[in-house]
Amino acid sequence: MNPTVQLFKSESFFQNNLKLFVNRCSEDFVVPFHAHEFVEYSYVAEGKGFHHIGEDIIPVHKGMLFVNPVGVPHVFRPATANVSEHPLIIYNCLFNSELIHTLSIMIQEAEIRNHLTDLEKNQIPYVSILDYSQRMEELMVKLYRESAIPRIGSSTILYTLVSQLVVTTYRHIYQATCNEKENTTDMEHILHYLDQHVNERIRLSELVNISGWSERHIGRMFVTHTGRTFGAYLQHLRIQKSCELLKNSQHKISFIAELVGYRDVDSFYAVFKRITGETPQGYRRNFRAEP
Repeated sequence: MNPTVQLFKSESFFQNNLKLFVNRCSEDFVVPFHAHEFVEYSYVAEGKGFHHIGEDIIPVHKGMLFVNPVGVPHVFRPATANVSEHPLIIYNCLFNSELIHTLSIMIQEAEIRNHLTDLEKNQIPYVSILDYSQRMEELMVKLYRESAIPRIGSSTILYTLVSQLVVTTYRHIYQATCNEKENTTDMEHILHYLDQHVNERIRLSELVNISGWSERHIGRMFVTHTGRTFGAYLQHLRIQKSCELLKNSQHKISFIAELVGYRDVDSFYAVFKRITGETPQGYRRNFRAEP
């Protein structure tokens, strides 16, 4: 990616009193990597390609919506140079600070008004949302059609549609945040359960029962929250507990293996050596030799 960033100015797009610009375009390799003086909502309507935004390169497909704050550089690129047969079609809705002020009068909720202000002042990162319900596509199409052929009352309709787009997008962001907090809380419950039952034979099916998640989802959550698979996390937890017992107790190693959930001492030795690089006896001896 060329590090040079071209600035797109407001006067090139907002040549009417609406301070709103909506278009539908086929992306190419000509438009430069650029930043804006305005907020941009971009919806992928057709095709596949890549969104170069900030320092990220994101594969894109139909149904993806991006909210780009003021000043964040980006550009869309199609997946192939044969854009006539495989176009990447994007709907864009652009608006500047003046329209943000107008929308802030229309929108009642303070948190959504603050969200718009943060976009205007480049105080939050870009937003990426998948439009499962196709509600955002519907709003983008209506915005494009109403702006393409202005009629009596078009200004009111366009402002209403933009407000709906902003609110609908914010609902997705808010719900995703709530889901993440809920998932984090539930995951902490699972990790606490493992910590308290490390001496038992634990299967994923038991975690399904205490969490209500599927085994597949639990597996994903372990990687997301711990950086390890369920099996790897459990092994590391057991070895961590065994290290504490080796340091702070006089128990036999075979008994320690049972206390941390190993019924087979040979398996315990093998996992302990693989994770710590030492045998259990060597670990205990080296710890006690330290001043």
